[in-house]
Amino acid sequence: MRKDAVQMTKNSKSRKRSRKMGLPPGTLVHIGERKAESVRITLIEYDEKDFQERQIADINECAGFRETSTVTWINVDGIHKVDIVDRVGRFFDLHPLILEDILNTNQRPKSEDYDSHLFFVLKMLMCVGDQGLVQSEQVSIVLGRNFVISFQESIGDVFEPIRDRIRKSKGRIRKMGSDYLSYTLLDAVVDGYFSVLEVIGERIEFLDEHLVKEPTDSILRQIHSLKREMIFLRRSVWPLRELIANLQRTQSPLITETTGIYLRDVYDHTIQVIDTVESYRDIVASMLDLYLSSVSNRMNSVMKVLTIIATIFIPLTFVAGIYGMNFKNMPELEWRWGYAVVLLVMVVIAAGMMVYFRKKKWL
Repeated sequence: MRKDAVQMTKNSKSRKRSRKMGLPPGTLVHIGERKAESVRITLIEYDEKDFQERQIADINECAGFRETSTVTWINVDGIHKVDIVDRVGRFFDLHPLILEDILNTNQRPKSEDYDSHLFFVLKMLMCVGDQGLVQSEQVSIVLGRNFVISFQESIGDVFEPIRDRIRKSKGRIRKMGSDYLSYTLLDAVVDGYFSVLEVIGERIEFLDEHLVKEPTDSILRQIHSLKREMIFLRRSVWPLRELIANLQRTQSPLITETTGIYLRDVYDHTIQVIDTVESYRDIVASMLDLYLSSVSNRMNSVMKVLTIIATIFIPLTFVAGIYGMNFKNMPELEWRWGYAVVLLVMVVIAAGMMVYFRKKKWL
């Protein structure tokens, strides 16, 4: 009952894709679960010498950034308020289809070239809780001439090391343009996949150790949970390879040749992630087969013991049945040692069968 109530609550906070049926392209409707109570907009503006970071209440506070040579990074946490996303889009002259894709949190990872903007969307994955369950969040990134806009579903991401590098002017990020910033965001998301895969690898090792020893129903549920997570990971990672390949091949002036070299490195990391995901999928599938084999072997062992016990008692029951018949003229009924002899014969039969079973290696 409680589980059903939680599921109903979750569904009441989300909007399904069917709400857009019949609406024209570019209609702004939030599709997905509301993961933030309020919308937070953070502005980071920097060049090689100067840096400023602040939260803004309205996107109009960014007025004048286009006339400067600084790089502006605007991060929007919470996309459930359509009017705020719409104002951001109007301020930066974003295509309505970009805004529509931002508000649809069920997007497949992809990249699109809109001449004055490059848009790409991908899944940010993190492990939460003691069990290391995988949590997914859609991240949409818009690259312009001297700005980057990132849209997230909730507060909390894998971009904090990048903010720290900008604040402390570490590395070359303050010396590069907006395309390098978008590369670092993409690279941070891909690096987050490795962290998730490490946690999943530890879960697989744990299950593998306990699977042979004690294949319980709890182990089976954890295997099925892992199987679903691996399917989701595969759906999130495989399109990412195409996304990065498109960014490498693009002729857009927004991405310089220098940044293209770094994109090749991200592409290599993506291939490593894909290979690891495929390996883990095969391992989880084999674990399910191993669980079924272990359960079957345990059942066979139980049936083997029961069969041996039944086989031993069949001749004993036969002897007891003969001497349990109430015939008057049975020769052994009046014999003084008849009872002891019959018991001895039954013991000898049982012992002989045990010796025979051991000789045949059935025991």
